[in-house]
Amino acid sequence: MYILSYFTFFRSNNVLLKYAGSYFMLFVFLAGCTRQKCDDCLNQPTGAAFFPSELGRFVEYDVSEEAYALDGSVSVRQYQLKEVVAERYTDPTGQAAYRIARFRRGAEGQRWQADSTITLRLLTDHAVRNENGKDYVKMLFPPAEMNVWNGNLYNNAGEDNYELKNINKPYTSGTTTFDQTATVIQQNDSTLVNQDKRVEVYAAEVGLVYRERIQLQFCSSSPACVGKAKIDFGTRQYFRFKTAGKE
Repeated sequence: MYILSYFTFFRSNNVLLKYAGSYFMLFVFLAGCTRQKCDDCLNQPTGAAFFPSELGRFVEYDVSEEAYALDGSVSVRQYQLKEVVAERYTDPTGQAAYRIARFRRGAEGQRWQADSTITLRLLTDHAVRNENGKDYVKMLFPPAEMNVWNGNLYNNAGEDNYELKNINKPYTSGTTTFDQTATVIQQNDSTLVNQDKRVEVYAAEVGLVYRERIQLQFCSSSPACVGKAKIDFGTRQYFRFKTAGKE
């Protein structure tokens, strides 16, 4: 009888601890973000609209990269990427997840070659995308102007606050104009010694349509070069929407 009572107490406390842990994680997430009301809620796309998950949906990008080395050399690369929603599955936590297959080619007309795999989870109030083995919170739902959150909530890279801007505003990428978009400012800092600018633009029912990543270290070894924006090393990378559709 005492053994049964002890077992029941232990099991009940395990359940309480499990739920307490879940609520604590939710509290930490909500405490780390700031929510604002939307300007036009009736015509506001749902958050999931910025992350289409229909199987076979694809987006192609023109990508350009510049890599600066300490020896003064600059490497410039241009290529194309294609991301396809390839599979829907249930992750270990029981939530729906999507496998996105990424392909790459050097130029138009060449055959696509398998490049990497990305996963996407669309939760009740945010989207999580796994890139290079790390989970990033890409957007809060519902999207609202000046929402702020920790993009690194699910990884160990340290707090990195993202901000949502230009909700439901048009945006032109290349020759294509999208009527309803949302811009995520991941970082936009520039000092005398470095620049860190990371911006992503999402279009409703399309997904990512523009990405800019600039991470540069400027010369600071002598007074003569400080403040002159002379690049010591770093990278610039741009994703520009090319086309989208369904296979």
